[in-house]
Amino acid sequence: MKVKSLQHRSQLGFTLVELIIVISMIAILAGISIPAYQQSILRAKEATLRQDLYALRNAIDQYTLDKAKAPQSLDDLVSAGYLRALPKDPFTNSETTWTTVSEENSTAVEQNEPGISDVHSGAEQTASDGTNYNTW
Repeated sequence: MKVKSLQHRSQLGFTLVELIIVISMIAILAGISIPAYQQSILRAKEATLRQDLYALRNAIDQYTLDKAKAPQSLDDLVSAGYLRALPKDPFTNSETTWTTVSEENSTAVEQNEPGISDVHSGAEQTASDGTNYNTW
């Protein structure tokens, strides 16, 4: 009868050593995976920013070629139908923080109004390649 009660008692739960080992393994795995996850989020935001800047610059160029004048604001691109809506900057989480570059001289001969020639992010952070997002 003693043998039976010893077997039953040893199967009731985990020992403290087993729990400490499992918790340590979970902590090690979390310590490895969390920085990798954060890096993948950063890369995704950077890819989104590149795509948004490409779309905005393409819309500015198309507007300028079609209308023979540069847009005066980014809202002109939306109202003229070149964009459905201004994209949100993934780092500032706002569509109002885009910084525009106005041209001094018109690029077309018949163009007499200067306007927006380029757009940049309004984010002040540094990218993973060492440059600032507002220089992209």
